[in-house]
Amino acid sequence: MKLDRLLGILVSLLRNERMTAPELAEKFEVNRRTIGRDIDALCQAGIPIVTYQGAGGGISIAEGFKLDKTVLTSEELLDIISALKGIGSVSKKANTERMLEKLKFGSGAVMSMREPVIINLASHHKGQLTGKIEAVKRAVIESRLIEFDYFYEKGESHRRIEPYVVIFQWTSWYVFGFCLERRDWRMFKLQRLWNLKICGDYYIPREIPPERQDFSANFPDNIKLTALFDPSEKYKLIETYGLDCYKETDEGLLMEINFTNRGFLISWLLGFGGKVRVLEPDYIAEDLKTAAENILSLYSQT
Repeated sequence: MKLDRLLGILVSLLRNERMTAPELAEKFEVNRRTIGRDIDALCQAGIPIVTYQGAGGGISIAEGFKLDKTVLTSEELLDIISALKGIGSVSKKANTERMLEKLKFGSGAVMSMREPVIINLASHHKGQLTGKIEAVKRAVIESRLIEFDYFYEKGESHRRIEPYVVIFQWTSWYVFGFCLERRDWRMFKLQRLWNLKICGDYYIPREIPPERQDFSANFPDNIKLTALFDPSEKYKLIETYGLDCYKETDEGLLMEINFTNRGFLISWLLGFGGKVRVLEPDYIAEDLKTAAENILSLYSQT
């Protein structure tokens, strides 16, 4: 998870002129001390990060390394990952310099749909994913079909697809391709994908429709939570989001914060038990109510 967060912090800083530690802590749902350690790790990995103190201060990538929009190739991604994993033994100088040169351009780059690994810079795993990513990448390069068992909310199914890109979005990895069963373009989360096999069959690459090249459209928008917490939970809020994360009211601690992962948000709120009341959005309040009813029903049966 730390590696995912480091990559997420890196691409966030590449997209923004400057961000504060509290903003990064809120975005990645950790405390500011963790962000501080992450920034130190990125610096040790050779990423040129600078910090500014006082009013208008914050954290940013050193001047000359700003990025409007780009696609990192699989080799460049591996350079970054190797550096972050090694912390102290960065990748070869030539590869690092090539990667940084790409980050320096200012006019934007043409995205090659045949490049098998894409980092969505609007966004942010686990050991088993390495093999999956490598297998899918090889299938893309060789234009070979892949098949796998897929587990999701509606159940499970066996899929056979033409893979086109592997996408790193926020906290997870996905493969985007043309599903032969559904005869349509689909996004599959790698954590839910098992028994992956590269087939012997090859495919003729299709043109991805322009309206399907906006991969961010496959992911839900940010969830803006407004909730009232019991004053006894103040220390938990401060520990995670800092001193200025709430407003004291007569009814309790009023907190407004954005989340990107609905499941994580529900789990986090459940950890407060009856000491939090969601004001908005209504569907999150309903999710909590349903979860509480399911828990009560489960234990009522014993």
